[in-house]
Parts: sequence; C-alpha cells; structure tokens
Amino acid sequence: MASSLDELQKDLEEAKVLLEKTTRKRVHDALTAEKKNKIETEIKNKMQQKSQKKPELLDNEKPVTVVAPITTGYTVKVSNYGWDQSDKFVKIYFTLTGVHQVPTENVQVHFTERSFDLLVKNLNGKSYSMIVNNLFKPISVEGSSKKL
Repeated sequence: MASSLDELQKDLEEAKVLLEKTTRKRVHDALTAEKKNKIETEIKNKMQQKSQKKPELLDNEKPVTVVAPITTGYTVKVSNYGWDQSDKFVKIYFTLTGVHQVPTENVQVHFTERSFDLLVKNLNGKSYSMIVNNLFKPISVEGSSKKL
C-alpha cells in the first residue's frame, strides 16, 4: 500500500508541474479536475485506510492463524461399550482410539433423568454417538459426569 501511496504522491506532484505549464483553459481545467477529484481523493482514502489498518507485526512476532473447524463426514453409532455398576453408581466405558487427542469440548454428554446421549465430534474425521433412552431407574442429572 505504501508504494501505491508513493505513486499517487508522485502523480500529484507531476499534475502540479503540468498545471503551472498549461496555457490553455480547457487543459488547465481538465488537469485541475484530475488533480482535485481523483488524485487527492485517492490519497485521502489511502491515508484513512492506512490509519485504520492493523499495526504490522514485529520481526519476532508470528501471525495468529485461525483454523476453521473441520466438519465431519458422518456419524458412527457406538455399540461396543462396557459398564460397571454398584448400588450407588453405574459407569459406562467406551473405547475410542485417539479420543484423548481431541479437544474436551468435542466430547459432549447430555444426561436426563432416564437417558444419556454421548457425542464425540471430529475424531479421525468422524463423529461418534451413543444414545441410551429408557434407563431402568432414574439417575441424578447433577451427579452425573464424564471422564476422559
């Protein structure tokens, strides 16, 4: 952008020099219009854009890249699981290779009094889901949790 601004400044200077040399009114008016309407306006716009532009990074700073989330192609229903139960607790175990490498926000479990819904998003390009409705007994929604 700086080179473009420099070029506009040079164009403005040249237009001023040409204006001083003109003897014909029509040529003088055309150069004046070009100078005022186009070149000066472009310079003002470039200056405003430059002042609004984000400051450039220092030599030792690295730009921050934002990676868009990868959308998964399809959802796999989890049917292989195990559980352990006692009088007070029931633990459900799932084995999904690589689940510890996905962000924790990609592993969601929704509990209701009679159901739970597991969803693992973007694990090896797929989503994994397990929904269990109509549990034998009501569960404590507040006391239910997940562990990775």
